[in-house]
Amino acid sequence: MRVVLDTNTVISGLLWPGNPRRILDLARSGEVTLCSSQALLIELLDVLRRPKFCGSTGPDWRYPRRSSRWVRCALAEIIQVTTVEPLVAADPDDDEVLACALSAQANYVVSGDQHLLDLDRLGQIRIVNAVQFIKLRLES
Repeated sequence: MRVVLDTNTVISGLLWPGNPRRILDLARSGEVTLCSSQALLIELLDVLRRPKFCGSTGPDWRYPRRSSRWVRCALAEIIQVTTVEPLVAADPDDDEVLACALSAQANYVVSGDQHLLDLDRLGQIRIVNAVQFIKLRLES
């Protein structure tokens, strides 16, 4: 099963217990394949550089490049995204997540972003929040 997580879901999974962390655990155990792109990794780096993440537990967040490399090496298959089509007028940054999912031929996008969740699907790709994903995973 191929899954794209938005940046907020990745950060939630890295920093706090809960369903986003359970998804990262599924990736660590090889039960799901996380897919990401260079653009999403850059966004992750940008977010990790924010002062509110200094002193967080887990990988050493004082060195965001190292933290991003940890995510990339430990968890995600990096996808080459060729085209980013405008699909989310309310938040064009969300288009990067969708472009990655399309290029990765993902089964799911997991996000807490309402603009993405409102889409529900993109072709065969389901767009769900972390709670829904864990529930679907347990049912399969």
